Amino acid sequence: MGLLSMEEVRRKIHDLKGWELYDNMLQKKYSFRTFKVAMQFVNRVAELADSVDHHPDMMINYNRVLLKLTTHSQGGITDRDFNLAQKIDQVEKPPMI
Repeated sequence: MGLLSMEEVRRKIHDLKGWELYDNMLQKKYSFRTFKVAMQFVNRVAELADSVDHHPDMMINYNRVLLKLTTHSQGGITDRDFNLAQKIDQVEKPPMI
């Protein structure tokens, strides 16, 4: 899987809900009711990412989570990033407790 052109990235990102192009990465912001719920989500994403051997950058700020996807070995965005973004969107969100 090779590096995608910016034109390809801009076209493909429209198929993802809530993902944005920022600083040559795909990113999505999440907000949860509590820190604990945010961490449950992060742990589910971590398990998924590990299973496909492609890991997002994750920033956790109390109840907010920012995920960033890029293929570091390719120096930008590839189909692997889009595939993982689609899988992350299918992760069951933790209940709002």
